[in-house]
Amino acid sequence: MGALVAIGRQGRILRRTNRAHRDLGTLLTENSRMKKRLIAMGMLIAVTFAANVGPVRAASAPKPVNAKKFDTLANQALDAMKKRAAELKVTGVAVVSFAAGDAVEGWTSKMAVVGRMKDDPTPTSKGNNLLGIAYAKSAEMAETLQDSGTAKRPPMTGEFGWQGGVIGRGRTGYIIVAFSGGKSEDDVQVSKAGLEVLKSAL
Repeated sequence: MGALVAIGRQGRILRRTNRAHRDLGTLLTENSRMKKRLIAMGMLIAVTFAANVGPVRAASAPKPVNAKKFDTLANQALDAMKKRAAELKVTGVAVVSFAAGDAVEGWTSKMAVVGRMKDDPTPTSKGNNLLGIAYAKSAEMAETLQDSGTAKRPPMTGEFGWQGGVIGRGRTGYIIVAFSGGKSEDDVQVSKAGLEVLKSAL
């Protein structure tokens, strides 16, 4: 009789153990499924995020100005500078440039000779390359984002620190205009005439 009772108890214990094993197996299976679902959700979120970031970055990148549009605007700006130079009775070289975006990392430019491009050397002077001076003013402004000759630092190699160039922020980038050939104050006035034309359009 005692043996039968012991066998009965062992049978109940064995059934309970089997049920526990089945419950544990079910729990492990559910955990595995849950992990798979979480991994799949994470991958889906990552893919969705990556797909959205690309267009946002592309949309925020500065668009280069249309070459034909800039050429037309540059000619108008240079014409305005020629007119102002004639009013002030000065000659020299005019340069207009446009750099798209929030930093100057490239530009589109156009120049025009307004009466003369250089001052010939004399026994007491080396002469002046007015085109080189106008571009030096432009280069200085591209680095400082200030009108030429107004930076609160000494001129770097390749710069003169001379006034005569002006810079402005348009809707889509920086407009850099320089003139060389007259007195500094005259060069500034000629450059401002070109800047006004470009600033309203770019």
